[in-house]
Amino acid sequence: MNYLIMEDFSGQPVPIIFPRRVDHADMRDQLPYGQALSCGTVELGPQGFVCSGGNAELGLRARPAEDAAVITEALRTR
Repeated sequence: MNYLIMEDFSGQPVPIIFPRRVDHADMRDQLPYGQALSCGTVELGPQGFVCSGGNAELGLRARPAEDAAVITEALRTR
């Protein structure tokens, strides 16, 4: 799956996870949030989420440990 970490209106990171066939830049254009903080691909492995990659058009890269923690926390609070 692809993901974007966006900053919500209160300044908190919000993960958006979507299919790989959807481009990061196209998804970014559809979101009402402010700043995009990072992006890449995410997979669920035996040790948890693994984040990697990025998007040249957006000028963003994955922050592997930080992004995985944001995604994990968002799923715990749902």
